[in-house]
Amino acid sequence: MNRSKNILDKEVIEQKLQRLALEVAEHLSGDNASLILIGIRNSGFALAEKIGALLQPYLDVPVKIISMSFDKHLPKDFTLSEDIDFNDKNIILIDDVSNSGKTMLYALKPLLNFQPRRIQTLVLIERMHKLYPVKPDYVGLSLATTMQDHIDVEIKGSEIAGAYIE
Repeated sequence: MNRSKNILDKEVIEQKLQRLALEVAEHLSGDNASLILIGIRNSGFALAEKIGALLQPYLDVPVKIISMSFDKHLPKDFTLSEDIDFNDKNIILIDDVSNSGKTMLYALKPLLNFQPRRIQTLVLIERMHKLYPVKPDYVGLSLATTMQDHIDVEIKGSEIAGAYIE
């Protein structure tokens, strides 16, 4: 794969994930509702697993990690790794890169049948090309890019190896 520029290496990603976990823990401090982390597709799920592990020492509530997948070009069928009652739960949707906000907006659809306590969003990289009214609540890195640029977050097994701009 031809990568023009490494924007985050593994060590920096780990630092950013630790900071994001601390932000989430601080924001949820004192809230006794269960937390559900929903990782979108493969990269989002890998990030959700990392954030979940980093949150455990800071939260006294159960943390459940599940994955969500759907075709973002025709988002009518959503697959969750588990059927869960989202009522009165804190939910954080997690993805690797936020560009237009479309993926996060569509990911909300299956949650609309419930009454969660709150729904928040977390991304490793925010590109700031918003076309939809979804702005991430927790951001590892905000990056100004052109619409032609592509950000790739590389996952090797369960490890987040790096992020590249092409």
